[in-house]
Amino acid sequence: MGKLDRYDDMKIVILGTAWPYRGGLAAFNERLAKQFVLEGHEVKVVTFTLQYPSFLFPGKTQYSNETAPDGLHIVREINSCNPANWLKVGNLLKHEAPDMLISCYWMAFFAPCYGVIQNIVRRNGKTKCIALVHNMIPHEPSVLDKWLAPFFVKQTDGFVALSESVVQDIASLDKGQKPKTFSPHPIYDHYGEKMDKEAACQALCLDAGKRYMLFFGLVRAYKGLDLLLDAFAKVKDDLKDLQLIVAGEFYEDEDQYWTQIRNNGLADRVIVRNEFVADADLRKYFGAADLIVQPYKTATQSGVTQVAFHFEKPCLVTNVGGLGEIIHDGKMGYAAEAQVDAIAASLKDYYQHDRQETFTQYLIQEKKKYEWDKMTKAFYSL
Repeated sequence: MGKLDRYDDMKIVILGTAWPYRGGLAAFNERLAKQFVLEGHEVKVVTFTLQYPSFLFPGKTQYSNETAPDGLHIVREINSCNPANWLKVGNLLKHEAPDMLISCYWMAFFAPCYGVIQNIVRRNGKTKCIALVHNMIPHEPSVLDKWLAPFFVKQTDGFVALSESVVQDIASLDKGQKPKTFSPHPIYDHYGEKMDKEAACQALCLDAGKRYMLFFGLVRAYKGLDLLLDAFAKVKDDLKDLQLIVAGEFYEDEDQYWTQIRNNGLADRVIVRNEFVADADLRKYFGAADLIVQPYKTATQSGVTQVAFHFEKPCLVTNVGGLGEIIHDGKMGYAAEAQVDAIAASLKDYYQHDRQETFTQYLIQEKKKYEWDKMTKAFYSL
């Protein structure tokens, strides 16, 4: 199979999470589908009837309370736990014979499902099966990863990865040297216009006279909220008007963090909103914040960075995985070591030297690199 021409009218099927499921991955797949539609292709998104069994999902609900996205053809056909269903879906797509089948891969649990479907579809001799890989080796790896991921890789014709570190992870599993390309996570540009700080603080019942850093998204151990709390404790006396907003659903015990907050003397400096933040409310949290902090202990990339780019907010990330590939340290934010002292030093530098305006101006120029047509070009190139 040769490279695909973006100017051909193609039939494209995207396998992965999408409405009625919620979250950043669903938002990514929907926005990617819209970009292909804008470029003149016929696109269908095939999502799950069952995405996760309940024991793999620690949150309150997997489902969105938003209305279905306009202009997209989304069907629910895949049962992630039913091999007979995989055979059925594979045969249906084999006969539909799309030009491109994109499997959105982020954890090894889906490797058997995607792998079986791709194995069947490829037999039509027409469809190119390409993996869009968020994480090849997950943030919290299990013993199954080394067994399941290679099966999926074997059934795939090419790979688009969202960070260079993921390209390397794929290469470690690919014995056939299949084509791979890196295309950075595009900007999430569908969350509305920027909101000024005063209006955002008013909407969130916050004091607009304070300064706020934001830890946003699902709270899991690998995301390093504990590191941030200890770093905040080190600078709290030097930055007396600084507060931390934690906005996102806890996927582990919240009490351990409250114990840490109290022990660090931060009870009146940390605002916790333990809830999934609806799309319409993102602009409020990012509008109120002066700095977005991602103190991850391990990562490949993060969609939170791209939401921050959309709202033109500087980021403090840790230099793990692909996070440091995106944030130019000292120019548009910080790529600090995943250590308490390094995070604390970056916080102190940012607020004591009023870096926000300078970093924001650099970010506004840099974000032009992360448009969605660059992502679709990566698929055409394989």
